[in-house]
Amino acid sequence: MEYIKAFVVGGVLCAVGQILIDKTKLTPARILVGFVVAGVLLSAVGLYKPLVDFAGAGATVPLSGFGHLLAKGVRAAVNDYGILGAFAGGISAAAGGITASIVFAFIIALFFKPKDK
Repeated sequence: MEYIKAFVVGGVLCAVGQILIDKTKLTPARILVGFVVAGVLLSAVGLYKPLVDFAGAGATVPLSGFGHLLAKGVRAAVNDYGILGAFAGGISAAAGGITASIVFAFIIALFFKPKDK
């Protein structure tokens, strides 16, 4: 049942993104930023944590989950270090994912040559 909940919630989040791409004039970059900001805002008001508890990876893997992770890191760092923790908390919480993205992008860039459109 865990997998079904993750699939449904993740699928709904992706479907919302696809609808935004198809029905609006927003660029994909703006939609992606919107998902991250939505995750931060939903986490700030306490609505994203219950979704994560319900759906697991279906809520943490999409970009809104990245926003939730940033907000959670900032909240923890502010509790530990005061207001200065707000500047480093999100980055330190997401450091593993950011590092993996950079490393894998570098490895892929070694094997494939990008082409101009």
